[in-house]
Amino acid sequence: MDLKNKKIIVTGVASGIGAETAKVIKAHGASVIGVDINEATENVDEFIQADLSDPDSIEKAVAKIDGKIDGLCNVAGLPPTKAAVAVLNVNFLGLRHLTELVVKKMNDNGSIVNIASLAGLEWPESGDQIRAFLKIRDFGATEAFCRENDIVGGRSYFFSKEVLIVWTMMNRWTWRDRGIRINCVSPGPVETPILADFLETMGERGEEDMRIMDRPGTPEDIAPVAAFMLSDDSLWIRGANIPCDGGMFSHIQCEMHGHTD
Repeated sequence: MDLKNKKIIVTGVASGIGAETAKVIKAHGASVIGVDINEATENVDEFIQADLSDPDSIEKAVAKIDGKIDGLCNVAGLPPTKAAVAVLNVNFLGLRHLTELVVKKMNDNGSIVNIASLAGLEWPESGDQIRAFLKIRDFGATEAFCRENDIVGGRSYFFSKEVLIVWTMMNRWTWRDRGIRINCVSPGPVETPILADFLETMGERGEEDMRIMDRPGTPEDIAPVAAFMLSDDSLWIRGANIPCDGGMFSHIQCEMHGHTD
């Protein structure tokens, strides 16, 4: 895996999967532009502060990016214990707005990697709501959407990841004429600062998942997958949602469709 001479943006770079991804891609030769609401000084060549819940902040951050870039790894996100409106605005609307602006500064054959989640696996059941939310561009419209669609509490996190997975698949060929690809990596429960928030929201389901798993994941499990997807070795992978979850996606799918041991 060679990332030499590539310039890659990593959001959520101050902690968790974002911090580890920056570390891994730097080790493979890339230079890193880190983006986060919290300041980061490690494993970045340049840091730009941005609030992904604020489109003006996103636009100002992208304007500071000098020259062409080769990759974007969207890691930043809010946990399910935060307010539903904030979760949807950061985890999807902000991510999408940033991505669409960054694509204009991206070299041909660039790569976009979105960190989604096992929490988004039931996206096929949410088609009408996903289609409705994808039409929203005004961050101020999220509150009414949540109220009208009963997106409250932890459901906001699950829904944000469902939308992200679908949006990624829909854009599999959007920039194909430039060789720019977009994919998701979907971790299961990972030992990051938001793991406790995630388990608190999931309740009994989270407890059951933790009993079934051999262990929770770590940022070190996820970052190499993201790095591979940012490298030229993944040129023909487009619109994929790659589980990185210790087998939990396969386990849940088998249970859902009656293929148990």
